[in-house]
Amino acid sequence: MMGELVKNHIIPEHLTIKEALKVLNTLSGDALTLLVVDDNEVMVGTLTDGDIRRKIIEGISLEESVSWVMHKNFSFLKAGQIDVGIIRRCRVSGIVLLPCLDSEGKICKVYNLKKTYSVLPLDVVLMAGGRGERLRPLTDSVPKPLLKIGDKTIIDYNIERLLDCGIENLYVTVNYLAEQLEEHFKDKRGNVKIRCVREKEYLGTLGAAGLIEEYENDLILVMNSDLFTNIDFEEFYLYFKESGADMAVAAIPYSVAVPYGIFKIDGDRVVDVEEKPVYNYYANSGIYLIKRELLSLIPKNQHFNATDLIRMVVDRGGKVVRFPLMGYWIDIGKLEDYKKAQEFAKHL
Repeated sequence: MMGELVKNHIIPEHLTIKEALKVLNTLSGDALTLLVVDDNEVMVGTLTDGDIRRKIIEGISLEESVSWVMHKNFSFLKAGQIDVGIIRRCRVSGIVLLPCLDSEGKICKVYNLKKTYSVLPLDVVLMAGGRGERLRPLTDSVPKPLLKIGDKTIIDYNIERLLDCGIENLYVTVNYLAEQLEEHFKDKRGNVKIRCVREKEYLGTLGAAGLIEEYENDLILVMNSDLFTNIDFEEFYLYFKESGADMAVAAIPYSVAVPYGIFKIDGDRVVDVEEKPVYNYYANSGIYLIKRELLSLIPKNQHFNATDLIRMVVDRGGKVVRFPLMGYWIDIGKLEDYKKAQEFAKHL
């Protein structure tokens, strides 16, 4: 459903330019754009105050209809066929209101790109069932995802960034102190109801994702809820789509510096020596994009990790790719990680 603000932006095409200016004058904020519809409520154009000013300079009468000044070649999304490329182009070009049209061309939703960074056709599962043993005594009475970093819980940092990407289907798997998380998400966030899914026993880093049967999109984002990161979810999504993969893993650069000279040997002969080498790797960040059909491989009510699925996909001849995560990433597993995230958050 469109909110009242969006309805205030919709005008009929027979409205005069003068009347359209009056409507624009009632709007506030950064979305000074009108969406023009015909008598059948089919969208036919967009109109901004800048469009009107340019036509007035050319000498157009204010009593002409807006159909003379509106943009007929406008950007829009198709319901059920979200094109992230269109969203990026609109964002770069400064377009604020991006309508989503149904099969008849009628407006079914409007995105404000000043308030929503992107619109990703994903379902999301945040894994929040762990006991947080290494963070005791902090987690004796509070589940780790609800620990505070600054004035927000760990999980809410991730929730807010996901909602900023237009995510509408969001699940949180819960187990340890589940009631607290269920209470935390009892109210909607904006227009989104975050649904908690209970696992009767701990099912590993992916097992609980197999309990959900209401997925709506063909691509599922699964991530640990205790991560503190600014991963670009849009870049991750586009990388996955362009790769043609079945599954993608966000990976963080990880280096191991050996403080000694390392011998290369053949039998007992030293054939070379490398002084204090540094080995560079990519490590698992706990953030995955998975094709929906692959979730059928998860055994029901059994302990199952994301790494198990990676091996299964590879063994079946599927394609798993790694996405280099170049922003910040902290896995809040130990007290020192928690303190590090607290300090880092002060400088954001």
